Amino acid sequence: QVQLVESGGGMVQAGGSLRLSCAASVSTYSVRAMGWYRQAPGKQRELVATISRAGVTNYAAYVKGRFTISRDSAKNIVYLQMNSLKPEDTAVYYCNAEGLTLINYWGQGTQVSVSS
Repeated sequence: QVQLVESGGGMVQAGGSLRLSCAASVSTYSVRAMGWYRQAPGKQRELVATISRAGVTNYAAYVKGRFTISRDSAKNIVYLQMNSLKPEDTAVYYCNAEGLTLINYWGQGTQVSVSS
């Protein structure tokens, strides 16, 4: 069982920055990958960024160049640095861990609101 706790959400004006954190109950090396997803009201949950156990990162086109995913393996924390935020980035952001048996674990989510 993997427990994930997100933090760092909030309200910001367009063009601003936020950093989300996801604290995992297990080593980030003990899962296949970790990532961030988001879900806006009335929309499906969508990929934001992932980082594999080997450290390979992957970004959705709509955040590439603005968001950066990283990890502190010593602390079992994955970060999402979000710069140049846009109103369309408003959503609940969820941390995800893909276990070695392909089971997906989710955090409770953290709200990010960007005003124009």
